Amino acid sequence: MIDPITSPANTRIKALVRLRGRRERDRTGRVLIEGFRELRRALDAGLPIAELYVCPDLYLGTGEDAVVHGAAASGAVIVPVAPEAFRKASYRDRPEGLLAVAEQFPVGLELLEVPEGALVLVAESIEKPGNLGTMLRTADAAGVHAVLVCDPTTDPFNPNVVRASLGTLFTVPIAIASTSETISWLRSHGIRSHATTPDATTPLWEADLAAPCAVVVGSEQYGLSEAWLGAADERILIPMPG
Repeated sequence: MIDPITSPANTRIKALVRLRGRRERDRTGRVLIEGFRELRRALDAGLPIAELYVCPDLYLGTGEDAVVHGAAASGAVIVPVAPEAFRKASYRDRPEGLLAVAEQFPVGLELLEVPEGALVLVAESIEKPGNLGTMLRTADAAGVHAVLVCDPTTDPFNPNVVRASLGTLFTVPIAIASTSETISWLRSHGIRSHATTPDATTPLWEADLAAPCAVVVGSEQYGLSEAWLGAADERILIPMPG
């Protein structure tokens, strides 16, 4: 453990603030992880934590010390931070006293392994970090074996993806690739693709979604691209009255 940080102008605090930006994350290959649940899931997934900034005055529960000990045991540098300085580094309205820096994990499609009969979620050009994080959280709840992020508009390592996913970014297998690469990968693995579109006539509950299959969703504003609509084995509709 190093000396406590008391000033919001400390160079370490400034470095944490810079990591909120995509350019700095891409330059350093690092990701911010803030919050008890998010950090615990990252540790459970075996993600190496480089630094953990702690402010016991802001803890909300009783399990934080165990998380700190777990991070320290894995080799993380533990940095005590005073409340004012921690709030400067935090990107939350209500900080929980835990903010970590970790190395980004590889997300190449060629590294992805899925079981036979896999259920896959494909998300094309998702714009909002919170939406991508929510998809990861839902995928985890539904037992999805992998999430393929195609032609991403938002960075999957955005702190708001980490937050909205509740840390499932670190537990659900994820890959980032182009649409063409993903289509080829699905076909080579014998996984049928079901493109969601309001122009389809087959409701979700009438489609044959027996695994292996992929449910493909598009961007918030434009939906799926013509490339996906043309390549899909089936188009399906999720009816939304109103």
